[in-house]
Amino acid sequence: MPKTKSFPIINRDLSWLSFNERVLQEAEDESVPLIERIRFLGIFSNNLDEFFRIRVAANKRLVEAKIKSIEHEEDSPKEILKKITKKTIQLQQHFEEVYQTLFKELEKEHIFFINEKNILEEHVTFINSYFEDVVRPTLVPIMLHKKNPFPKLKGKSIYFAIKLTKPNNSVDFSIMEIPSLVLPRFITLPDINEKKYIILLDDIIRYKLDSIFAIFNYKKIEAFTVKVTLDAELDIDQDISQNILDKISKSLKSRKTAQPVRFVYDETIPEDLLAYILSRNKSHKGDSIIPGGRYHNFKDFIDFPNVGGKHLRAEKLHPYKHRDLINKMSVFAEIDKKDILLNYPYQSFNHLIDLLREAAIDPKVTSIKINLYRVAKNSKVINALINAAKNGKSVTVVIELRARFDEEANINWSTKLMDEGIHVVFGFPDLKVHSKLILITRKDSSKTTRYAHVGTGNFHEINAAIYCDTSLLTKDPRITEEVNKVFQLFKNSLERPTFKHLIVSPFNTRRRLNLLIDNEIKNAKLGKPAYMLIKLNNLVDNEMIKKLYQASNAGVKIQLIIRGICSLVPGLKGFSENIEVISIIDRFLEHSRLLIFCNGGDELYYLSSADWMSRNIDRRIEVGCPIYDKSLQKNIKDMLTIQLADNTKARLITKSQDNAYKKLNTKKPKRSQIELYNYFKS
Repeated sequence: MPKTKSFPIINRDLSWLSFNERVLQEAEDESVPLIERIRFLGIFSNNLDEFFRIRVAANKRLVEAKIKSIEHEEDSPKEILKKITKKTIQLQQHFEEVYQTLFKELEKEHIFFINEKNILEEHVTFINSYFEDVVRPTLVPIMLHKKNPFPKLKGKSIYFAIKLTKPNNSVDFSIMEIPSLVLPRFITLPDINEKKYIILLDDIIRYKLDSIFAIFNYKKIEAFTVKVTLDAELDIDQDISQNILDKISKSLKSRKTAQPVRFVYDETIPEDLLAYILSRNKSHKGDSIIPGGRYHNFKDFIDFPNVGGKHLRAEKLHPYKHRDLINKMSVFAEIDKKDILLNYPYQSFNHLIDLLREAAIDPKVTSIKINLYRVAKNSKVINALINAAKNGKSVTVVIELRARFDEEANINWSTKLMDEGIHVVFGFPDLKVHSKLILITRKDSSKTTRYAHVGTGNFHEINAAIYCDTSLLTKDPRITEEVNKVFQLFKNSLERPTFKHLIVSPFNTRRRLNLLIDNEIKNAKLGKPAYMLIKLNNLVDNEMIKKLYQASNAGVKIQLIIRGICSLVPGLKGFSENIEVISIIDRFLEHSRLLIFCNGGDELYYLSSADWMSRNIDRRIEVGCPIYDKSLQKNIKDMLTIQLADNTKARLITKSQDNAYKKLNTKKPKRSQIELYNYFKS
């Protein structure tokens, strides 16, 4: 366990791999419906791809820059990469075991996966027609010759590396992209005697290899799946004279030719074919070269088809209407009465869409300001903003072009918004805008009223059905005036604002969090009640971890709910005896950041867009907001209490990172996401 001068730290990348292992546990959990377990395989795979594209790529850059150590790390980047590779291989082997188990379970449900070797006679006509009509037109086999440049492999695609043996036993090599980006990966075949059959696109292509290479006289054709993962980190230079939109567009183009950071291959591939591909693809021993199974890009399993009985899928949990907004004519009128807290996906995201739609047509509304990080493909939020502009409202959209993997979509949205006459702001060259804010101004003859939204999640209606997030709607001037200050930043970035109520990165977050924790330390030393309940996605910032250790040593009771990376080590004598950490992985993605501080018995409550990572505290625009309404405070306390009592999906985070499930001394199982769904029902 590396120590940072005087306190223990878990490496963030190894902690992340431990988090993804918890995702894989969901695929193992027999209480989870079978098809949902298969989809967790897809989530695990997709997570791992993103990890290599970002974090492994970052470590590789450090190695290439000959940086032997980084602050707060005992291991060098090179040693960390070795540990990542070792752990990834272990996870890959575990993944294969789970995969094989799940498909045996499918067979018990009369759902059969077949491949090119066991195609039934009843399916031959269907497969031949599907191949000729749908698949063949998308295939582009490339013959590999040393004289020709090796084709650039795309990071999101999978490929067949093909060995073609001639009658005289000499060989040719070919590579061919499997068109899974344009065609379904899973093809459902006609039922036979109430049995269901599925075949992968890969295996339809394998079945027809002879047809693809029919013009040659090969006696044997073999295909093996390979996949490359590319460095996905954007290189944005700091040339402030260059328009930021041009910078992002240029950087996206460079991503398409980024360097490989991982090469995964079918472990049965012949040595001569593997050696040829690796040498021509410029992969070397320093890269993460990982043997795998027959199939790759398991992220496609997120879209596994809905076959078989209803018991194989999770029961749909439809969001409830908020009790203060059911059958109400005006959202503004309800916010006038009291602050409103929305909790997704338990409560409907449509309430927020209704607010924007009402603002778009309300004659008293003069302006709408919003910041966007991610939005849905067919965004109702965007449509409402465009409608508002067409109705003569002043609409300002602060759009973050560097939202990872959404950069291209955000460029397109910004262009569309500008075409509609909306004022689009791109933020700052060196600060991502990650806050979740809306500010609506209404004027009548006697007064001006501002309404604000401060939230933990993006304005993305699709994600709101999956992500657990919290939104505050308020007209409290203590909050709305300071939300307005945040939007003023984008007009005058040289003016440093002051905030009394909001916690705003990079201006006062570290200082305010330290003061809140110091207050608990002071009260603990005075013998007063002192505790903290903190829910985050990630806890990585070393200074905040050090401060939590100090609080623990002073006697402050600390309960943490950390979904993903946790670099803090709980339960260590002399450091963290008073700290307990759990992680909840279930059907919804825990995403809200909620904070409760005892404050000597007069509790303080906050929601925030920020995790406790250095980037969120020091290098982003993030906003945390106090919750002043006592009934809403009770909602948050109830929510966190329910999660802390979870004895079904909560894992204990410990030094060993073994992800043991938390078991409470009760015979009654408590699954917090279902408990919360029922809580909001009542």
